[in-house]
Amino acid sequence: MKRLLNTLYVTTPGSYLSKEGEAIEVRREDGARTLVPLLALEGVVAFGAVGASPYILGHCAEQGVSVGFLTGNGRFLARVEGPVSGNVLLRRAQYRAADDPKRAATVTRNLLAGKLANQRTVVRRHRRDHDDPGGALGVAEDALSRALTQLDRPGGDPVAEVDRLRGVEGDAAAFYFAAFGAMIRRDGEDWRIRGRSRRPPLDRVNCLLSFVYTLLTHDVRGALETVGLDPQVGFLHADRPGRPSLALDLVEEFRAPFADRLVLTLINRQELGPDDFEIGETGAVTLTGDARKVVLVAYQKRKKEELTHPFLNEKLSFGLMWHAQARLLARHLRGDLDAYPPFLWK
Repeated sequence: MKRLLNTLYVTTPGSYLSKEGEAIEVRREDGARTLVPLLALEGVVAFGAVGASPYILGHCAEQGVSVGFLTGNGRFLARVEGPVSGNVLLRRAQYRAADDPKRAATVTRNLLAGKLANQRTVVRRHRRDHDDPGGALGVAEDALSRALTQLDRPGGDPVAEVDRLRGVEGDAAAFYFAAFGAMIRRDGEDWRIRGRSRRPPLDRVNCLLSFVYTLLTHDVRGALETVGLDPQVGFLHADRPGRPSLALDLVEEFRAPFADRLVLTLINRQELGPDDFEIGETGAVTLTGDARKVVLVAYQKRKKEELTHPFLNEKLSFGLMWHAQARLLARHLRGDLDAYPPFLWK
């Protein structure tokens, strides 16, 4: 199994990345410099006004270390990577499956079964450990259970089946995020969430969710590329230029148990406060520079937590779970597994 490596996050504006032997040199505007061995890295993520020499970008590509560039607020800009790994036969199998309505629906159904089951587990755990004022979490749990049942109902037209499954997931997501605020144990309007808002996030909770989802998508995309799958061609998410559809597909299984729980932990343990966010004139909410660093440290720490993979029955760090799922998806597409086994968090 792949060894969990680190991701280098560069958050200081004006920093510059260059090659120093087999290491990345990070030089700040004040002259301070840090050397990070490439052997210890699986990726580099740069936020805001960070520059890089062509030599370090080329060397990272040769060594299989991806370099991603995001805005200071965490919106994806670009990614530099080397040649696609794996063999063409796997990618051809992936394209055939994505173009086959019946097979695409089968993979989509399993992906969503993992997502909805994991959302239900997160809700269920919170109900077990805490009060449920107003019963919002009970309503969400029942809705998620109904949605899981609806996934298994035989579909009609195979071409329309993926759209039906998307509709089931969309309805369940509305109940889940309607109850998300009930899992936040901080009083006041500062931590109020009114459903899911994205581009831009309009409250502090959505700001955190979007930021962590971006980090997770970056990591999952790298896992897919490692096994030789094309991250652009998915099953649940439709093809769109520049969109990593397969990466977004695989992220769905990890949103609730990894990203959502991380956000809830940061809020409920008061590791972040209202002043760690900035609200723009349009109402868009962003993290401050110091708050970003708090989230990044917590993200890396969460990746190192160990748990047993439900299908492989191996103990792995959380940060290797999406690598394991990428390999299982590749095995299914090659015909080695009858079905894709989703990640089910216990």
